[in-house]
Amino acid sequence: MFCQECVLQSHTNNPLHRIDMWNNLFFQRSTLKQMGLCVQLGHEPGERCYNPHPSAGDDFIVIDVHGMHEIALDFCGCASAQIRYKQLLCAQWYPATTSDPRTAATFTLLEHFYILSFESKVSAYEFYHSLARQNNNAGLSHIRDRYSAFMRMIHKWRHLRQLHRAGRGHDPAGAKATTAGELAVQCPACPHPGKNIPQDWQNEPLLVRWKYALFIAIDANFRLKRKAVSSDNRDPSLNSGWAYFVEEAAYKSYLADQAGAKQDCSTCVSHNAVNMADTKSSHGLAATGVGAVDCARHDMKLVNGVGDLQKGKKYINMDYLVFSALLAFTVTMINISYDIACQWHKKLWTRMEAMPPRLHISHTSMTVRFFRTLTNVNEKFSFNWSKHVGRIDGEAPERRWSNINRVATSTKEMGPGSRHDTLDDHFGDWNWKKVMVLGQTLLRKISDTVKWKKEHGEGLAELERTIQPTLILQWRTEVEAWEEDGSQPNPNGIPAITQAAVHLQLAELEAHELQAGTNVSLHTDISPSRLITTGIDLQDQQQRLKTDMANASLHPMDKQKTTMQTRVTALQRQLDAWARVQELYMPIVSQFHQRSSEAGVMNTMPLKPESFKLWLPSELQPTVSCDKKLAAHKWDLRHTQALDALNEVASTRAQALIEGVEMRKRASVDKYRRARNALLALGYQLDKSGWDISLPPLLDSDVRPMGDMERQGTGTISWIWLDSHVDNSSSENERVQDCVRVEWCKVCACANRWSEEVELLLEEMRRVIVFLKWQAEWWGGKHSSRASESAAEQEGLAAYACRQAMLCLSLVASFQALWKDVPKFVSATLEIPLDSEDEPTIDAQPQLYN
Repeated sequence: MFCQECVLQSHTNNPLHRIDMWNNLFFQRSTLKQMGLCVQLGHEPGERCYNPHPSAGDDFIVIDVHGMHEIALDFCGCASAQIRYKQLLCAQWYPATTSDPRTAATFTLLEHFYILSFESKVSAYEFYHSLARQNNNAGLSHIRDRYSAFMRMIHKWRHLRQLHRAGRGHDPAGAKATTAGELAVQCPACPHPGKNIPQDWQNEPLLVRWKYALFIAIDANFRLKRKAVSSDNRDPSLNSGWAYFVEEAAYKSYLADQAGAKQDCSTCVSHNAVNMADTKSSHGLAATGVGAVDCARHDMKLVNGVGDLQKGKKYINMDYLVFSALLAFTVTMINISYDIACQWHKKLWTRMEAMPPRLHISHTSMTVRFFRTLTNVNEKFSFNWSKHVGRIDGEAPERRWSNINRVATSTKEMGPGSRHDTLDDHFGDWNWKKVMVLGQTLLRKISDTVKWKKEHGEGLAELERTIQPTLILQWRTEVEAWEEDGSQPNPNGIPAITQAAVHLQLAELEAHELQAGTNVSLHTDISPSRLITTGIDLQDQQQRLKTDMANASLHPMDKQKTTMQTRVTALQRQLDAWARVQELYMPIVSQFHQRSSEAGVMNTMPLKPESFKLWLPSELQPTVSCDKKLAAHKWDLRHTQALDALNEVASTRAQALIEGVEMRKRASVDKYRRARNALLALGYQLDKSGWDISLPPLLDSDVRPMGDMERQGTGTISWIWLDSHVDNSSSENERVQDCVRVEWCKVCACANRWSEEVELLLEEMRRVIVFLKWQAEWWGGKHSSRASESAAEQEGLAAYACRQAMLCLSLVASFQALWKDVPKFVSATLEIPLDSEDEPTIDAQPQLYN
């Protein structure tokens, strides 16, 4: 408790404190302004100004972390006084405008919101109104709205912080001399010629040079929309292409020039985003999303690799962004991943010719490879099957979007400049956080990778012990030939006759018979082969329904009951319709149906289509006559069904972690056993023999993945992996089945990729250290790069440069301490002699390059 005079005297240095005054009943809120305090700028606290200039117009508002404060403010009017906005800056109050400022925010508040927006993604609107409620939570007092002013201050604060951290204040030419991408935080683990890779890297053999390749990933985000509000003139970007977004004027000019160009349609059946580009709704939107180019290995946005999209994933947008991002690099080996790379890379170099000359790259003297980020894609575009790429999924943009999507709601309402600069700042913060944790990130990766390399290497060796050496040599030669020349036969696939292929053959056969006049169909719409095909499909539906009913909840909801009953009814109708046609081709079954349905029973019992007897040819007793053609059709279909089911059982080896795989595996096993039982019955009728050698009984103990042999080192393989097409004429010519060859290719490719990943990670660790040392030296050069008339300003410039240089060196020391045991760990785990020429090194002192 103080008297009014003491309160005013003690708050000369704290003019933004809140004051409560006892009114004999309770503490009532008051202000220092109401008590008579006036803030004098341009002088030390308590020092008298002989020419004070009161703030004109409305009361001056200062926003800080405790709310908004109305204060009485006098600017200094002495002859030596600085301009008014600089007087506010000296008090660490940031003005909303440089001319006649009436609103300011404390540096503490702006920095608080700055960090909070990165971590919680809170919007400026929400933050501002939370401050307003601290002043006026009851709505009884009135303070003029300063939200627009707050938005301007935040916009400029973000921009100045980016200039500050990029060293633009140390450039004698000032901020206007900033070049494209100079404000971006670069990835220190990526290859930067002249900064972190050797000067003669281009002369290295491919065995070494592949580690200097650049990995980039392309993707689009359609949540980062922007409404058609404001304009570039009213809300210009302060960064103007200096960070991650491309320079807007040149970008829009290029898009306008290419507006009439027709985009090639996609021929890929698994990705239709290209064809749907023009169908996306853009009503009321100035941008339907953003496209971006990322560092694929380290999840960082690349310089000038981000731009707005107008309608979908159009090639002209993504082309511009990719070539714009590549301007910051001079490497000659580039690996590009994109979910539509199989379509996008076609005619890419032809489209490049229509772009501005500054974006052209000499692709004829470069190695550019394209990959798809989706799984189970064509081997030509798969990271898994390509050498010199390590272990990478190419999904960096997807992980990045999950973080930035939380600001989509607020940036959607912004003008073009504010939105670009806000997103630029968020991208920069993400990159910086990635740099800070590179020590832990790369340490975790190298620890996991070394273990995986060892495990896959041992698995490959164990697998090869079960295969003839001549076969391994042959397969390795085929793989190497295919890796060098993609036009060579691909050894990774399995040529097989599938059920679909047999269906086609039967359909073509019936068409030929119809043309020749020998068709024996007894139904206008359903042929004999169609009858058997449909019967087998119905049998599969019965099995799925039975499985789903067994796994149903004990207390199903009404909606679940309705869905199940609908399935039951629909299947029963299909079975009844099929049975009526079946009687035309197999009259004998009418007797079986009549025996099984006693009078009145069908009307009283509930429907059980899963138990309906189909009486397919294989289910008839050998003594019961059946059309040989129907039996032959079923034999062909059941034989291929057994092979398909066997392949499905084997395919589950790589899906051990996928939810529900056990159920799918069991369904495939049941399908194989049903097909084999049918073959047993049909074999007697059709005098088939020898087929049971390639399709033996499938026991539960046989259904184990190849991975069991790799991980447990049992040295044995289930028969499902061995050749089922044995040459009976020569017992010594038994060979391994095609699926074993493919499995060897997969295990070999995995072992190679993990081995490459170890080399890449060690190289990236070295590059990080070298880049940070280069950056420290760069900041050291800024110590006295700009001369200032003020000694204090010169001292401040030098101090900031020294602090930034020390920050880089501190990161170097931290990372080296984390990685000090990595060489020994790699050598010990992989049994690499420490005195070998290939000894991994992290703590080397490489030359810094100009």
